[in-house]
Formats: sequence, structure tokens, C-alpha cells
Amino acid sequence: MAQFFAETVGLPWAVAYLVTGAIQCALLILVPFVGAMAFVWMERKVSARIQDRLGPTRCGGKFGWLQLLADGLKLITKEDLRPADADGTLFRLAPYISFTASYVALLALPFASGWAAQQMNVAVFFILAVLGLEVFGVILAGYSSASKWSLFGAMRESAQVVSYEVPLGLCVVVPVLVAGTMDLVVIADMQRGLFTNWFLFHDPFTFITFFVFFTCATASVNRAPFDLAEAESELVAGFHTEYSGFRWLAFYMAEYGSMFTVSGLGAILFFGGWNGPIPIVDGLASLLGINRTEPSFGLWLVNLLGLLNFVFKTVLGVTLLIWVRWTLPRLRIDQVMKTCLKYCTPIAAVMFVGAALWTGVLFPSGMPWQTNVLGTFAEPAQLAPALVHGPAPAASETAPTTRAAAFDTDSRPVARDREPATAAQFAAQRSEGASQ
Repeated sequence: MAQFFAETVGLPWAVAYLVTGAIQCALLILVPFVGAMAFVWMERKVSARIQDRLGPTRCGGKFGWLQLLADGLKLITKEDLRPADADGTLFRLAPYISFTASYVALLALPFASGWAAQQMNVAVFFILAVLGLEVFGVILAGYSSASKWSLFGAMRESAQVVSYEVPLGLCVVVPVLVAGTMDLVVIADMQRGLFTNWFLFHDPFTFITFFVFFTCATASVNRAPFDLAEAESELVAGFHTEYSGFRWLAFYMAEYGSMFTVSGLGAILFFGGWNGPIPIVDGLASLLGINRTEPSFGLWLVNLLGLLNFVFKTVLGVTLLIWVRWTLPRLRIDQVMKTCLKYCTPIAAVMFVGAALWTGVLFPSGMPWQTNVLGTFAEPAQLAPALVHGPAPAASETAPTTRAAAFDTDSRPVARDREPATAAQFAAQRSEGASQ
């Protein structure tokens, strides 16, 4: 996009990057705002069906779809209150810290092959690190509210999130070990083909790892049965007891944004990302001769279908989180910590060791069902489209170090480092890979 503004529109490169960043931020911010509205409506309807109720029906017709707009209008117009003894600066800043952490994590979450605000080769690490910062807003909210109930809720949240980061990180490392990279675009593209290529079915250890990942992700986003930080029966409302209006809404937008992020992360790591269970889109792209290394309308359409597939999987994950909340009873704080330290952490560690032995010793060439129905890939850009790398450098410039990935005859990813000395060699190697 920056290249378009710079070369076609004629903007300076600095302005082109600034405009591109503004557009990407505007698009991404729609995810937590619009997503939170839709997920609140989903939560009300799903919980009502589970409890044999109707849910919202008076606003927006039979399904009550305007109820979320009514709630948003009510929260925006409510009076913004603050306790007299509260720390004014920290009290006002806390909800925005939580929302910003949830929002920034979306920068590294790809929605299709190459469709990421910022594709990173350490995207997995970036998302986990940024989501962990959300707890700082909770701690500041409880500390600055001048309320013992808010402080109790904040301390519970900090203990819970910090503890569950250990097994959550171990669970994420398992598919990263299988893929050999932390680039989420590459990880998802490695699972192209039939659903048997999904990492969920790679081996029994990754299969079990997903359920531990789901448990830890539920706890990390403070959802029931792990929502001890805002247990109404014990803490009135927990860390956000003293908040009202839009700042109270910011905490909930951060929560639903984090639910979307961890669901999307799970979809990429275990369920093929934007790849469907049957490669219909890839088959059509192959029949139509769509070149994945060159930008075209056909490639854009393929990525759009992949985006819809990815969003569908992510919404299913959020629905499952909602379902669990209204099905299981809330745990005590000692049970929450016991689940983390006595069960999730040891199981995740054993699954990591098992996946390492399975991948490196027992079946280094993969299982028979781990094949791609479209054949083997030879182009490095098949895994990461050429648009991600940007324009080729000038002849006088030194080309950057690139890490390309290809598939051998066993459809196993084989990574190789290549450091061409000049831009000419870099372009020659790229064209040679595309012609194979």
C-alpha cells in the first residue's frame, strides 16, 4: 500500500508510510469496536438460549440486534464518576492501557496470506507479549480506585494472568516447534490442503496441546470459570467496581478484543488459519492459473475468501468461550491456581517434549496423511507473498537477508537461509524460484 501511494499517487515515502499506517489503524480499530458490539449481542443471545430464555427482543425486531446500539448510547452518555480518594491520573489511564494492549496485538495477527497490518517473523512472541500487558491496566484500576474490593480483584487478576502465561507459552511453542518458525503467515500456509494437514492432527501431542491452550487462553482473557478478578458474588464487580460510562466500556472492549485475538491465534496455530478443511479455493486458484507471487484481482479474491474463512473460525472460538462461561461454575481462587500449576503446566511441558521427539526422532518426514493435494511447492513466495517483501532494492544496494521456505517431496517445510551479496543476485534467485 505504501508503494502504491509513493509510486502511483506520488507522495513522499515518509508520507506514504504515514498514510498507510493510519489506514491500517483505522481498519484494525473496527475489530475491537464492531467486534465487541457483535459479541455482546452474541453473549446475550447464547446465554439466553442456554438458560432457556429469549434474550433481547424489543430493540431491533425479533432478534434484538439494536440492543447493542442502545447499550452503547447509554454508556457514552452516562456520567463519568470518580471516587474522591482515587488517584485521578491512574484511574483515568487504566482502562485505556488495557484497551491499547488488546488493540496493538491485532497488528501482528494476519487475516489471510500476507494480509497483516505488520507481518513479523516473531508474530507469535509479539502477540503473547503484548496481550500480557493488558494486566497492567487491571492492576492500575484496582490500585487507583481507593476500594479494597477493586484492589482484591486486581491482585487476583495479576496472580492469575502471570501464572497462566507459563503454560500458555508452552502450548504455543508446540506448533511453533512443528513449523520451525514464529511467523503466523508461514505457519498457516504450511497447513494448506486437506484438514489432515492442520497442526491439530499432526500428532497426538499437538491434539492434546490445543485443549490445554484453550484452557489457558480462557484464563488469560479473564473469562469464566476463571473470572475471579470480577466475581460479583465476592467483590461486587472486582477491579472495575468504581468505573462507569465509557471507561467501563473500554475494559469490556479490551476483554472481547482479547477473546478475538486468542481465538484467531488458536485458529492459525491448530486449525489451518484461513485454509478450509477442503482446499476448494486453492483448487480454483490452480485451475484459473492465479499466480500467488504477483498481485492481481484473482489473488485478492482468494485472500478475501481466506479472510472470511479465518473470521468464521475465530467467531466459532469466541462462541465457544461464551458457551463455556454460561455452562461451567466459577472456580475458587485456590482452584484456579491449582489448575494452572498442578495440571496445565506439567501437561503442557510433557506435550512439548512429546512433540519434539515425534517431530525430530520418530517421524521426521511427517505422517502419511500430511500431504498437500495440490502438489509440492517450489516458489519461496508461496508461503509469504512477494508483496510482504516490498519492492526489490536498487542495483547499488545490498539486498536484505531473507528466510525462504519450500516443501520437499514429503511436504515437510525445509527452511534455508540465503544471503545474496547484491540486489542483482537477490532478484535472480527470486526469479529462479518462481520459474521452478
